[in-house]
Amino acid sequence: MSDNVAHALSGAGGGIVSMALTYPLVSISSRLQVQKSDQDQEAYKNTLDAFVKILAKEGPKGLYAGLSSGVFGIAVTNGVYYYCYEAVKAVFEKAKGKGKPMSTAESMLSGAIAGSAVVLATHPIWTVNTRLTVRKGVDSEKSKKDNAFAVGMQILQKEGLAGLYSGVMAALVLVINPIIQYTVFEQVKNKISKVKALSNFDFFLLGAFSKLCATGITYPYIVVKSRMQVSQNPDERYTSIWDGFKKIIANEGIGGLYKGISSKIVQSVLTAAFLFMAKEMLFDWAVWVLVLVGARKARVAAAAAKA
Repeated sequence: MSDNVAHALSGAGGGIVSMALTYPLVSISSRLQVQKSDQDQEAYKNTLDAFVKILAKEGPKGLYAGLSSGVFGIAVTNGVYYYCYEAVKAVFEKAKGKGKPMSTAESMLSGAIAGSAVVLATHPIWTVNTRLTVRKGVDSEKSKKDNAFAVGMQILQKEGLAGLYSGVMAALVLVINPIIQYTVFEQVKNKISKVKALSNFDFFLLGAFSKLCATGITYPYIVVKSRMQVSQNPDERYTSIWDGFKKIIANEGIGGLYKGISSKIVQSVLTAAFLFMAKEMLFDWAVWVLVLVGARKARVAAAAAKA
């Protein structure tokens, strides 16, 4: 069995670790992104204000609303992404000859293919997670114990399959986010690895830096996507990505496109940093798990662990 499965398993594990550690920031940034008015008494003014108000009104559980779907979503997302990315990467490396790193263009193409596969496979999970997190489009009055499955069924019954794929076009545009992230990561890693052996802390810093670049560039699209994923009144609904941009700028100004960016950048950077570090630490374990279940030969596993 190729390294793709080991990369998928370690990527999924790293994603679970990073999501669990940073989820309160996910909740806060999601709520700030979909908030259209800052004038209401209960509106969140900034990250700290959101943190205090959520704690006061909902308790610690409010910061972890939708955690189960978020953890499941990140595990599937990273598993699919790393499997596809490594598969495409292997094709390029085989064509170029062993030991030759991918070019920037090849790295971006690998990211585009893997990212598109992830969006199509996992978008319904993130639609459910977004609604659970911000509590919009969820019949919480009927049940205080809403879970991901119940919310998913609510969306299917009221909006059909299209409801689960609300904002999918914005999500496909956002494939550029991991493209930027992994391209920066791979290119900087290749340069540094020529000078010294990379440590776990190096991977932490590389993950943080690459995600900072990606999130800073693509944040307005993230806001539009989040709003398209929640249930909205007909007169407020965005009919397209461009319509979302126009309505946000008209009603909230340019600043509306950057709501929650401070918490999102902190969350994204920390998530990516923990993800890359945890993935590298878990890769060897994933390889040996495959050996134990008979999906891989020990000799091949030892060679992969040294690579």
